[in-house]
Amino acid sequence: MADKLKVALAIFLVAAGVVGFYLLSDQALVLRVLSVLAGLAAGVTVAWFSEPGRRFAEFAREAVVETKKVVWPSRKETVQTTGMVFAFVVVMAIFLWLTDKSLEWVLYDLILGWK
Repeated sequence: MADKLKVALAIFLVAAGVVGFYLLSDQALVLRVLSVLAGLAAGVTVAWFSEPGRRFAEFAREAVVETKKVVWPSRKETVQTTGMVFAFVVVMAIFLWLTDKSLEWVLYDLILGWK
């Protein structure tokens, strides 16, 4: 129950920062933005000490570790793959254009007799 209250309080603090942005409409933009950032920082701080916050932090750490394990393609592989995708798109565009024109010719000229 305490974690639910912490998460609810965190959401309330973020919302309070956003509401502060609009309530301070006659103030300088820097002050208004600071209101949002303060609400966001307070909300994140409260959420950090809840069980869901700790689980999220652990998930984020694991995601960074997994990202470091990824073998990224080289520049040459990336250029070759991009070229193949563009070539496939061009071939499919020509195929679909030819199919469309063929069906148009069959439908309009042969079946309906329109010219």
